[in-house]
Amino acid sequence: MTTNKARPRGRPRGFDPDQAVATAQRLFHARGYDAVSVADLTEALGINPPSFYAAFGSKAGLYARAVGRYANAGAIPLPELLCPNRPVAESLAAVLEAAARIYAANPDAAGCLVLEGTRCNDPAARETARASNDAAADTIRRFIAARHPEEAERLTDYMNTTMAGLSAKARDGYSLDRLLATARLASQAIAQALPASASR
Repeated sequence: MTTNKARPRGRPRGFDPDQAVATAQRLFHARGYDAVSVADLTEALGINPPSFYAAFGSKAGLYARAVGRYANAGAIPLPELLCPNRPVAESLAAVLEAAARIYAANPDAAGCLVLEGTRCNDPAARETARASNDAAADTIRRFIAARHPEEAERLTDYMNTTMAGLSAKARDGYSLDRLLATARLASQAIAQALPASASR
């Protein structure tokens, strides 16, 4: 008598690491880092655990690549919005409105992949998320400091706090209209912190 044993899956011929990172990014964004297991990832990617570890090193390693991909395509486009020839308050308002729109754009993956990752339980993944968030905050800080160095620290903290709140509420199911209302109210506060005569 003969039996046909299913062979364990290795890395499929034609395995595309970039596509795998995109798939993992969607999973991490939709469920949160902690709720996605290696088994979830190997099933979604169609590979077995040894091939997974050979390709990405660890779950946190794959997450780091997903965060990098998100920063390049999907996150708030800070270089486009923080224009040197645009008033500071107007630029920061544009960032907050973009955050609201991006965070609410996909109900299955609401919020910010990075901001939500800063609260995950895995130290390596948490550090990856925090480093990415810190880099974005530094971009905002430097933009403000170029014209208003005395306001840079507190306004950067305010922007960070507001965006974290928008991300959390997007994940809680807040509508785009509610998120935009909050973003616009926060923008009014920024405009008041930078009087019109000093907001250029």
